[in-house]
Amino acid sequence: MNLHEYQAKQLLKEFGIATPRGAVLENAAQGTAIATELGGNAWVVKAQIHAGGRGKAGGVKLVKSHAALDEAVTALLGKNLVTYQNAPDGQTVGRLLIEETLPIVRELYLSLTVDRESERIVVVASGSGGMEIEEIAKTAPEKILRETCDLVWGLRNFQCRNLAFGLELEGPQIGEFVKLAKGLYQMFLKMDLSMVEINPLIVTSDGKLVALDCKIGVDDNALYRQKALAEIHDTTQVDAKEVAAHEYDLNYIALNGSIGCMVNGAGLAMATMDLIKLHGGQPANFLDVGGGATAETVAKAFQIILSDTNVKAILVNIFGGIMRCDIIAEGIITAVKEVGVKVPVIVRLEGTNVELGQKMLAESGLAIISANDLTDAAKRAVAAVNG
Repeated sequence: MNLHEYQAKQLLKEFGIATPRGAVLENAAQGTAIATELGGNAWVVKAQIHAGGRGKAGGVKLVKSHAALDEAVTALLGKNLVTYQNAPDGQTVGRLLIEETLPIVRELYLSLTVDRESERIVVVASGSGGMEIEEIAKTAPEKILRETCDLVWGLRNFQCRNLAFGLELEGPQIGEFVKLAKGLYQMFLKMDLSMVEINPLIVTSDGKLVALDCKIGVDDNALYRQKALAEIHDTTQVDAKEVAAHEYDLNYIALNGSIGCMVNGAGLAMATMDLIKLHGGQPANFLDVGGGATAETVAKAFQIILSDTNVKAILVNIFGGIMRCDIIAEGIITAVKEVGVKVPVIVRLEGTNVELGQKMLAESGLAIISANDLTDAAKRAVAAVNG
């Protein structure tokens, strides 16, 4: 689950990390009042969406008058903002963050994430803040600093100092950085986060460290104990199909293709999408119905897939391990009848009672195409879409 920038910064403040003064605008009429309260003669207007690349897409604007502020608010609020991370559809800007401007001397990068290989939390820092860290990692990997946190001792002071020295911080900034990094680590643990990224972390003209921008991702599996964070989740920033799938414990991610996928198992789903692309098709979604799929969940999965108007065929790839193939076939037949599927449905079954399951599909009287294996299923799905 992702947080908006303004929500992330509220969390940072709770853990003693400095951020610019600002306020959230949801109504265009609030702009002047917010600017007056902040004071000064220049402000930054930031579109609040769950995607990076806002600045390049025109979602971050520096304004130097109330008239320019009103113009920026009108241009952004309620509009669809398309960035390189959410193309081609973009996301609707429902809120704006208006902040004071600060005198910037340096821009740094700082993040915490989980390194799956080492199974540890890793702190990543760079003196090249304000840029795309992925590009820096490719072109100048020596500029990326890393410290791996111990499972027992966590992030140690000497590790924070190592990073501070690597970032060429001086004097009181070193102690300030240690405090900031330790605060981020405690927040990461306490709030069950999966990622924190401050880009840029700025050094102001008076030597202070301030989080100018922040992204935070929360571990979905921990939302049951992070109820306060779960309550502020902005579902308008998530595809409606993904929201509906979550209610039924279905793992669904919308894509831009034309072949709907219904699979049990994340790895099998990835393999299914790979084979679709290998044979010239484009998957419309990732959908893992899980090992214990029932007729109800299969029916709901069909409904969610078909709510995407781009879907021209559905490929069902089920391995009957936990559940027998005849039970799965019964669920598919029931779901196709209930939902009223009008597009070709290609089904590949494998596992316990696979022959019985295939027989039930063949005798159902429905336009269900039974495939011999996954490659055959992918080819049939692509052929169905192409003509």
